[in-house]
Amino acid sequence: MYGGSFNPLHLGHVRCMISAANQCDRLIVVISHGPNRGEIDIRQRYRWVYQTVKHFPHVQIFVLEDDAPTKAAYSEETWYADAEKVKGFAGEPITAVFFGDDYSRDSMWSKCYPEADVVVLPRDGISSTAIRRSPLACWDMMPAYVRSYYVKKVLLIGTESTGKSTLTVSLARHYNTVFLEEVGRDISARSGTDLWMLPEDFTDILLEHKVKQLEMISRANRVFFEDTNCLTTLFYVNYLEGEEKEKNRKLAEAISDLNTYDLVLLLGPDVAFVQDGDRSEEIAADRAGFTALLKGMCEAHGLQAEELNGDYEQRYRKAVELVDRLLEEEHG
Repeated sequence: MYGGSFNPLHLGHVRCMISAANQCDRLIVVISHGPNRGEIDIRQRYRWVYQTVKHFPHVQIFVLEDDAPTKAAYSEETWYADAEKVKGFAGEPITAVFFGDDYSRDSMWSKCYPEADVVVLPRDGISSTAIRRSPLACWDMMPAYVRSYYVKKVLLIGTESTGKSTLTVSLARHYNTVFLEEVGRDISARSGTDLWMLPEDFTDILLEHKVKQLEMISRANRVFFEDTNCLTTLFYVNYLEGEEKEKNRKLAEAISDLNTYDLVLLLGPDVAFVQDGDRSEEIAADRAGFTALLKGMCEAHGLQAEELNGDYEQRYRKAVELVDRLLEEEHG
């Protein structure tokens, strides 16, 4: 057996699991779960462990739950009772106990399984505590499938022709990461013009954007940039009529409830309006008013936006300043 809380899982854990699996005909990975300790959701930690060992058919995962409020409160009496649960799951003698070199040879692991061989594996000095304290500073200590849990998400919004799409790409290039472009641009052109969009086009925009968002976050390097979101689509859904309007409105609201952002950048309308294709002349005539409406929608959905104004260089510099601040706070 090999056990830990994996809160979060890191490359030290990964290497230990692989080494242990290579030396066993059957390996049980035990996830210690304390629902009273404020740990990462057990479903998330189980997923991480599964992603690590799923290529080993002889590895099983067992969740061992206790009610201790802290690790220090996890008493020796409980150790032995919990070890019996693990033995019961195994259904046969546990002949080897693997643990990282951050534990001593006379730790709880060897005490609870005195009949088993003790195998100490190198952890390369990687620590879950250090990752929890400053995940972005410990980025290289985490597998790719764990990093997405800690990615900082930045949303850029604004009315037409405020430079948000260009700024989104520029920021992604600046921070060497990925971005999600506005998916509605291609979908709205299915009829050659957004003036003749079908109601289902808005449904497609909402769903496709969310799916792509999840995929891009999984590939991000510490920070992820998103060009518009479901609230911008909701802004245009309000111009629909009939039953389809209400269906799309509910969908947009539901997706908004699922979304979380660490920083929202609202681009002001104080740059020249450029007519690019079918951009709305109605919005062009009252850009300040429509920007205020968009800001109000954000606030109504719990998003506090930082406004970017000035020329393109000023917006870029201000955005970099705000993102740097966000990342520095995360670095502690």
